[in-house]
Amino acid sequence: MSDQASGSGAPAPGEKDVSEESKTISDRVTEPEAAPKAGVEREDAQPSEELSPVSYDTGAEAIGRRDGMWSRGTGDTSGYGGIRRVVEMPAGTEPPFGGWFDAVASRMGELVPHFSTGRIVVDRGEITFHVRPEELPALVKQLRDDAMLRFEVCVSVSGVHYPDDAGAELHAVYHLLSITHNRRIRLEVSVSEADPHIPSVVPTYPMADWHERETWDMFGIVFDGHPALTRILMPDDWEGHPQRKDYPLGGIPVEYKGATVPPPDQRRTYN
Repeated sequence: MSDQASGSGAPAPGEKDVSEESKTISDRVTEPEAAPKAGVEREDAQPSEELSPVSYDTGAEAIGRRDGMWSRGTGDTSGYGGIRRVVEMPAGTEPPFGGWFDAVASRMGELVPHFSTGRIVVDRGEITFHVRPEELPALVKQLRDDAMLRFEVCVSVSGVHYPDDAGAELHAVYHLLSITHNRRIRLEVSVSEADPHIPSVVPTYPMADWHERETWDMFGIVFDGHPALTRILMPDDWEGHPQRKDYPLGGIPVEYKGATVPPPDQRRTYN
């Protein structure tokens, strides 16, 4: 039996004796420089007030800066977020993309003229095709029907609002699934707030009916050709689209058991 197995405490060959370096939670730190510094994480999380450039070479386009929800003034009871970050649009990816991505992209370019001029982004193992609104109806029909593609299901349609992306503030995002080939892709269509019109995909994917209604309700994207583009979450007479970034946060004049909900900057603080 080895010394280690017999409980002698001697290290096995090749192992380091760490008995002298072992510390317990009750040991006191005697060197001031060795003590942890309180608040380092919060201080490190505060970037400069200026819009800093992208610090890594991805070709990403910086379109603005987002401030933490309560970074102006004092914090409230909901929390405090003084963090500021640069808003970036991911850069396009140059082919080859790898795996089946290349076959799908090539086939889409063959079936829909001029589609190959759109931006394609491969990120975190997923592929996104940026599509012009006028190309969307023909493209989704080919994606559904072509034997090499066979994206039979539109899993979801959602919206994104980038107020600083001039001329393309509203983005509609379509997640498509191919049951035949077990593949997933994403389509992204950008429009301006001044002209937020995108052709509906309901004629090709009837299950997108409710998804497009929700995207209209929350973001105000108008899906032309939709059979009944009406509110689905908010009341029919509601004004505005609550998930836009410029929509007021709180302060809606509603009552709950006699109490009103004021805007965040007017709520009680405990500073």
